[in-house]
Amino acid sequence: MFVTFFCLYRMKVGFYGLKAKEISLISIILVSTTFIIWSWERAPGRASFVSSQTLMHFSSEMLSSVLDEYDSSGEVGISLNNATENEVCNLAKGKWVPDNRQPLYSGFECKQWLSEMWACRLTQRTDFAYERLRWQPKDCQMEEFEGSKFLRRMQHKTLAFVGDSLGRQQFQSLMCMITAGKETLDVEDVGKEYGLILSEGAARPDGWAYRFLSTNTTILYYWSAILCDIEPINVDDPATEYAIHLDRPPLFLRQFLHKFNVLVLNTGHHWNRGKINANRWIMHVGGVPNADKKIAVVAGAKNLTVHNVVRWVSSQLLEYPSLKVFFRTISPRHFVGGDWNTGGSCNSTTPMSVGKEILGEESTDKVVADAVKGTRVKILDITALSQLRDEGHISHFSISAKPGVQDCLHWCLPGIPDTWNEILFTQI
Repeated sequence: MFVTFFCLYRMKVGFYGLKAKEISLISIILVSTTFIIWSWERAPGRASFVSSQTLMHFSSEMLSSVLDEYDSSGEVGISLNNATENEVCNLAKGKWVPDNRQPLYSGFECKQWLSEMWACRLTQRTDFAYERLRWQPKDCQMEEFEGSKFLRRMQHKTLAFVGDSLGRQQFQSLMCMITAGKETLDVEDVGKEYGLILSEGAARPDGWAYRFLSTNTTILYYWSAILCDIEPINVDDPATEYAIHLDRPPLFLRQFLHKFNVLVLNTGHHWNRGKINANRWIMHVGGVPNADKKIAVVAGAKNLTVHNVVRWVSSQLLEYPSLKVFFRTISPRHFVGGDWNTGGSCNSTTPMSVGKEILGEESTDKVVADAVKGTRVKILDITALSQLRDEGHISHFSISAKPGVQDCLHWCLPGIPDTWNEILFTQI
């Protein structure tokens, strides 16, 4: 019965590190081996074709396919594409807890990456308790973020954020987190490699790309507020309308997807009639102006676009199996008493998260949750946990807003987007 004892021992040692299919295989091996040994002991003549040595060799070979992931310490190695613990832990469930080790960088010091309009430490704001809360997932631990560890994990790799201004906030947050807010000379601007240059007459480029030279790690952001292809209808007319192709991914993704190892997508707050009219966007499907009334409704257009870009990216993962793609759910707004242009405000300094816990299994962003279901694209679910942090917005401390206009959409940095990156770090 030595084999039985051996199997039981290895299962006891490594049970929590094994995947379900590995546990099932070990169980089959255990039961089969036990039955063969029992049969041999009861009727050695009928089982003489299997010697004890052969049986041991047979069992060892079967076990090797399951146990060869163990290192000398008896732990299962976790690779970039095999985060077993994360698959059983819903990082979106949990609560905010005080933590004096936060924030991960200084809003005063991270001037190399942080826009002044989002650095609330540089404004007249005086309450900063919002910086000292940490997200604690329920029944599991998030991996502690370290800039050096992140760079080692992403050595010779590229991480791309593609989305709206909240995606840009997440990009700046990550750059500050990696460098701990300290200025560094280890970074090279590689925007030209991705066509991210300042065009004539433009206030800023369509994005930024930087490479950490010590590990050859590239972090980039590309502005694509609605995650679909946009092109001028009349290139010769400065006041031209623009075709937004709801069923066509952004050109930037089609051009550079092959260069990415991790891709984080997001969209949301530009899907409203005001933005569509202001930007002179005309919805197109199949290369022609949309005639479907259901799609003409903004919610229908957004739903079509999100589902389409997810399906397209997921189909590309067959060709690029090492690429990990995340779709970040929508970041919540907290306007009270109106909208951004009708007197809405967010003046609270006490988080609504006090005494509250997120326990739902499903994301509250149903559009993204439904779109990624059954695909190879993973969800980066930040909506419900961010909903509890109304005090973390820029509010009336914005240095760029008009008098009387509050920013209850964007976040102070350091702040909530840092948590999004901590979750992302754990998932990759």
